[in-house]
Amino acid sequence: MTLAAWFSLVLVCMMGAMSPGPSLAVVLKHTMSGGMKNGMLAALSHGVGVGLYAAASLLGLGTLMAQFPTVYQVLVYLGAGYLAYLGLKILLAKPNNDELQVQKSEISATKALQDGFAIAFLNPKLAIFFLALFSQFIDPQNLTLSIGIIMCLTVFVIDTGWYLLVAVLTEVSKNRFGFTKQNPWLDKILGVVFIALAIKVVISL
Repeated sequence: MTLAAWFSLVLVCMMGAMSPGPSLAVVLKHTMSGGMKNGMLAALSHGVGVGLYAAASLLGLGTLMAQFPTVYQVLVYLGAGYLAYLGLKILLAKPNNDELQVQKSEISATKALQDGFAIAFLNPKLAIFFLALFSQFIDPQNLTLSIGIIMCLTVFVIDTGWYLLVAVLTEVSKNRFGFTKQNPWLDKILGVVFIALAIKVVISL
């Protein structure tokens, strides 16, 4: 891979990572409710999920999904269901008192890691996306291990880096505008956003 081709890959990956969607909503949710640390954990696990899809696409997963659309559709519906689950959980949650707040903070880090990874893993469109993207930059007959590692690391670093930045900027905005305490109305808005995203995923299938 030439340096010019790599820069082109970087640009496309940046545009893909920065496009708003469920991943952005998940990172925002955990940063707003659990702080910058949890937002960054969600960003890191999301980057791992995206990186795994990039590697799987190089190994032929994207082609497999294209040939077996039922598998693709099942994963899409699972992803939409997970989004709806997150939204309903937020909408039905009761306000936390001070005693329960400590317990919530203890499990929120684990939830951030889980949600970040799940929202990537349950998005099979990534496999198709990387299959189409990588085919523009490599010849399958000449693909080497080093090129594959470079491409997957590029995807991981860009995706993780972008959402880490989102977590940092969200935390700064919280402190700047006084959103340091949990706002039930903001939570409800996030819940509605997750359900709307779930509906959008199903409709766009």
